[in-house]
Amino acid sequence: MWSRPTAKCGAGGACAEDEGARSIAQSGASHYSVSSIPPVTIPQAFELAFQYHLTGRQADAEVLYRQILAAEPRHDAALHLLGVLSHQMGRNDVAVELILQAIALAPRIQAYHSNLGEAYRAAGKLDEAIAAYRQAIALQPNLAETHSNLGNALNDKRQFDEAIAAYRQAIAFKPTYAEAHYNLGRILKDMGQLDEAIAAFRQAIVLNPNFAEARSNLVYTLNYHPGVEARAIAEELHRWNSQFAEPLRRFHRPHGNDRAPERRLRVGYVSPDFWRHVASHFLIPLLETHDHAGFEIYCYASVGHPDAITERLKNTADVWRDVLGLPDEALANLIRDDQIDILVDLSQHTANHRLLAFARKPAPVQVAWLGYPGSTGLETMDYRLTDALMEPEGSAWSESVETPVRLPDSWFCFDPISEYPEPGPLPALTAGQVTFGSFNNFCKINEAVVRLWVQVLQSVEGSRLLLQCPEGSTQARVRQWFETHGLARHRLEIVSRTATRAEFLQLFDRIDVALEPFPYNGGTTTCEGLWMGVPVPTFPGSTALSRLGLSILSAAGLGELIAEDPAEYVRLVANLATDLPRLAALRSTLRQRMKTSAFMDAPRFARNVEQAYRDMWRRWCAGQTTRLA
Repeated sequence: MWSRPTAKCGAGGACAEDEGARSIAQSGASHYSVSSIPPVTIPQAFELAFQYHLTGRQADAEVLYRQILAAEPRHDAALHLLGVLSHQMGRNDVAVELILQAIALAPRIQAYHSNLGEAYRAAGKLDEAIAAYRQAIALQPNLAETHSNLGNALNDKRQFDEAIAAYRQAIAFKPTYAEAHYNLGRILKDMGQLDEAIAAFRQAIVLNPNFAEARSNLVYTLNYHPGVEARAIAEELHRWNSQFAEPLRRFHRPHGNDRAPERRLRVGYVSPDFWRHVASHFLIPLLETHDHAGFEIYCYASVGHPDAITERLKNTADVWRDVLGLPDEALANLIRDDQIDILVDLSQHTANHRLLAFARKPAPVQVAWLGYPGSTGLETMDYRLTDALMEPEGSAWSESVETPVRLPDSWFCFDPISEYPEPGPLPALTAGQVTFGSFNNFCKINEAVVRLWVQVLQSVEGSRLLLQCPEGSTQARVRQWFETHGLARHRLEIVSRTATRAEFLQLFDRIDVALEPFPYNGGTTTCEGLWMGVPVPTFPGSTALSRLGLSILSAAGLGELIAEDPAEYVRLVANLATDLPRLAALRSTLRQRMKTSAFMDAPRFARNVEQAYRDMWRRWCAGQTTRLA
């Protein structure tokens, strides 16, 4: 969050920014001519540029800022706000340079240092960002916004306890600051403190009822909580839809798409995750094997930091649209102008979703897939891709607003997308003991999971658990969890998040069997474990998220790793862990078994998805409702 001026700005100086900042007297001596307007003073030109900036006319603001600086190079306020504008447009190295120039001219303006921190953080220079925020705090200690921004940088640096302290300090200075409560909720969720996270999100919503991101994060976090039922999540989704999506019905217009049922269809995929994100493991198999004779593929990408995977995905599209920073209304208009037939959301309520573009109904058929196996709650989302194992007929998730379309085989298809080392030898053969492990997103670990895992370890004499866990006080809390449920301290080893991907993959060489979390099963981590030769037994729960492991193992031809319930799960895992020849055989064959299974048959998966799209389209052409009975 950048620090915004709250008063008019003068020539050759800074804006009067927030309480306690330095104000600069206007100088009316210099005059300046902008080609499209009559001659004006520099203060007048600056005020116009700033208004352009605030109202989203970025190109016009940039032209004026640069022309002001051409006339008066030492105008620190123009340097600063041109830097802010550059940051907002993704040019963070330029932003840093400009704001540093402003600071050299006016070193004691708090907002300059705070916004320098924002630019450094966006550029990935976290130490510099933290130093800039701390300097801003030294200049003006009681600004809640700066403490919250500092917390964001500390969170990125994985200094989690310090980040939480910064957010709490922001709230102490300004208890009504909804954004600080929201940021606190995000980090508490990542730390596995789900009750506290949910409370923080709810408080952010109380303080700012129009805080759409807070409500989306609340919805998403509820999916991780073992005590929350599907009906409660559906009710929260209904509130989100009523408040944020329903008012956008005024933008709905009839679709003029050609209703020929068998013609080539335009399919649009909308995502912020067209980069080396976990979603790319499942996007690439579909996008690289689409039938372009029958389907014209559009991608609408909101990618902040494109990489090699972005380029690989870009090459799969017939049309690639970079829509980073494009407002939802403009995105919806672009999609409608492109005459997309089937529009696919790849995020649901995960970070940087574009559901409010879907709420404007820019395409006649709209589909949710991949973000996670759950509902969007969006009444303009017609369908949701799933499969019959994750979501059997009559399951709780069938109450969602979208019509579930059950794909054959599996909900998704896996591609490792990059080089992986060959699986190493079974660790237990040389260690003399079995090592279980879990490297899942830590918010999937809760006390119910710990209780069941302790039963597993107690059924395998001498076994140990290797657990990846966030740094700081969370590790002490997790140790206490396991000790409370009867596991001796020496049988638990906690490692922090690895710095590199190579280090992460090496962790699989240290474990014999991976343990499954619930109610939110492993996804990408399960796939990677299997690919590295580590079996990941599972048991199905009552929701799609708790049946994800069932779907993966079934499609991969690994039904022998599926238990019926928690009690059988403990027996199955114990029997597997004490049969070292069987474990060693699995380790040497799992990768090949995956390669030859439906779970990695990309053309087969693409044909299944395309058939689903075609069926949806035929229904629309026939004038049938998308709500299946």
